[in-house]
Amino acid sequence: MRIQIIGGSGTGKSTLGAFIGQAEQIPWIDTDHYLWKDTMFTEKRTVAERFALYEADLASHNDYIVSGSVFAWHPDGFIDRDLLVFLSLDETVRMKRLIAREKARYPDFTGSNEFLDWCRTYHTATDPSMIGTFAEHQHQMDRSISPVLIVDASLSTELQYQKIIEAYNQLSL
Repeated sequence: MRIQIIGGSGTGKSTLGAFIGQAEQIPWIDTDHYLWKDTMFTEKRTVAERFALYEADLASHNDYIVSGSVFAWHPDGFIDRDLLVFLSLDETVRMKRLIAREKARYPDFTGSNEFLDWCRTYHTATDPSMIGTFAEHQHQMDRSISPVLIVDASLSTELQYQKIIEAYNQLSL
């Protein structure tokens, strides 16, 4: 089982990835780990460091669940996946989730920051090379070798998981 989950920030990719990893007893790979050196998302890794971590993960795992994308720095990353899942979520709900997350992470949060300003461009950015945008995600779905499943991220994690497992099981038939 090799499944990759993509979608805008705040759609629940990490929550769903961790859930599926635990439920299926397979490694969960969070692509934020490739990009960031710290858990406060302040220091980025070099592309060489990202590749080293990525290569190590692929060498040590036959099965995996991936939350996030490496497309901006490794366009051919995770192409051996069985299924690409795109989490779709109403923009107002997504932004409310992100603001709540920023408030929880940063005690001095004042209501806006550079990250949230960037998140607001998710649907308006049109360049597919812009990381973490709908344009990038649509490009990934359009060129995906594996089947693509679009899942409503407003569903419970359990229901999202069920839809993904059903789609995955259909691949074997």
